[in-house]
Amino acid sequence: MSDNVYKLIELAGSSTKSIDDAIHSAIKKASKSLHNLQWFEVTETRGWIKDGDVAHFQVKLKVGFKLDD
Repeated sequence: MSDNVYKLIELAGSSTKSIDDAIHSAIKKASKSLHNLQWFEVTETRGWIKDGDVAHFQVKLKVGFKLDD
């Protein structure tokens, strides 16, 4: 088993549809410029209310990826 080094970054994803969609959007966008993405952890969840209904979702994620050798 080889030793690996990982880097952690924070992302914020948002969506008008759902928390799940906010997570997927953030990961999909990050994967366009980063590679070796391995895992994520949702660290914060929040939303906005408009006219008595949920209007927007936002999540903050920690994302880990393996650094190249």
